Amino acid sequence: MTAPARIETDLRSCSEVFSRPTGDPDRTPRHTISEVAAASGLTAHTLRWYERIGLLDPVGRASGGQRRYRDADLHRLAFLGRLRLTGMPVADMLRYVDMARQGEQTYPARQRLLEAQREEVRQRIVDLQATLAVLDYKIDLYAGKAAGIAGTPAGQQDHPVDNRVEEEQSA
Repeated sequence: MTAPARIETDLRSCSEVFSRPTGDPDRTPRHTISEVAAASGLTAHTLRWYERIGLLDPVGRASGGQRRYRDADLHRLAFLGRLRLTGMPVADMLRYVDMARQGEQTYPARQRLLEAQREEVRQRIVDLQATLAVLDYKIDLYAGKAAGIAGTPAGQQDHPVDNRVEEEQSA
């Protein structure tokens, strides 16, 4: 009598696969839509929409018809989530996924798409750093004024009209 085939028990959970999408993904359809929704932060409706518009390949089904996602689906969802964080429009995400389906010959086009998006992200970072500097300036300005008001004896605070003019000039 032969021993039964060993069942692999070191499969990563849905959350682990989504949060660390590395290595060769398990191709077994095993994650439920509720597990994927919880791991990804996407709603079940959004997951079904991603499948319907083609961002995800058709998802396998269990015998009862329930969706079962593979680790590869989670890898793609994690990457798509990163692209969304960059502000990439869904149309460009679809273009990227379509090119990926076409294979290696689209590497240069995919690279150009990602480089263009990277440039947009870099510009947004510059804009955000400038905005942060303005916020820091204003916070420091108000902290100094608040300290000045708190340290001034009652009845001797600056005239409110003077403060308003200075405020308008520095706004």
